[in-house]
Amino acid sequence: MALEVNGARGEVALKVGGIDLVIAATMNGLAAVSTRLECKSLADLFVRLSGVEIAATRAAIELLTVRGDKVAAIAKLKLRDFKACADAFAEALAHHFKDDEGNDAAAPVVAG
Repeated sequence: MALEVNGARGEVALKVGGIDLVIAATMNGLAAVSTRLECKSLADLFVRLSGVEIAATRAAIELLTVRGDKVAAIAKLKLRDFKACADAFAEALAHHFKDDEGNDAAAPVVAG
């Protein structure tokens, strides 16, 4: 049975080794992945996740999973799962770059 996904929060469904997961690119999770991988920039992190580097994929599953058995998923991770991982990571990261209603304009300058 697939896990419930809250798209408004940026959650994305991911199946790894037959295990259903829900991931989200939270700031804490991204910082943890970036630190573990010693990324120097957001671009570096994005390239490593979208390029499905093995260490990056394992770290992201562990640190970005918000629901599901991430330990079991990492244990069952196979090369055939990497396309789904890359797609899910890209979708989760894209959530941060979407124009949310009310966030497309700068705040007005207040004369002082």
